[in-house]
Amino acid sequence: MENNQIPKLHLLVITIILLLISTPCASSQLKHSLNKYRGIEVSNVARERLLLYNSLIDTYSKFCFFKRNHKVSPNFIRALILAESSGNPRAVSSKGAMGLGQIMYATGRQAAIELSKSKYTFPNLNKQKLSQLKKNDLFDPAVNILLTCYLISKYNYKFNGRLELVLSAWNAGEYHKALDKGLPAPYKETHELIGKVNGYYVDLLKKQKRYSLTTKRN
Repeated sequence: MENNQIPKLHLLVITIILLLISTPCASSQLKHSLNKYRGIEVSNVARERLLLYNSLIDTYSKFCFFKRNHKVSPNFIRALILAESSGNPRAVSSKGAMGLGQIMYATGRQAAIELSKSKYTFPNLNKQKLSQLKKNDLFDPAVNILLTCYLISKYNYKFNGRLELVLSAWNAGEYHKALDKGLPAPYKETHELIGKVNGYYVDLLKKQKRYSLTTKRN
């Protein structure tokens, strides 16, 4: 993720694929997924979809939920949303995960309760809605994006910014036994998500850098 936001992940994002592939504990399936999505690009259609949510993503990614000066990268959240729902706020998975970030209701409800008790106030949302989260509230982009930012921040803090563990916690649950051993969950679905999010994230950062350089020249 980005500098002064999440440790390790932001510092080595361009080389994270090579680092993971060279790690002895990386399974052949994970290596395959990382290679599969290396060089993937965010389409113009996908970028247009994300424009609808950029303000919410930028707003909620600025909160330091677990450690001072440690925020989630907005581009990482964008990459996760694209990988999980393709930017469809009404998306529902076969397992019942809902909304932009594909959040399970039980996970989202617990996170919402924690946020309702936090010191923060959140633009576009009130704490009563969070404290009494209903299942269909996960289709609300503001709710879903806030919960996504909060949970990713939590997993980054817990797993020290290791992309494969953060996304394993996201996809397979933060208490999966593999994570206790410092390993990603051994599921094809999890490995595919790691590869896809990493690929989108790298592309978004490249495009952001390119845009910044163009702007400075003009």
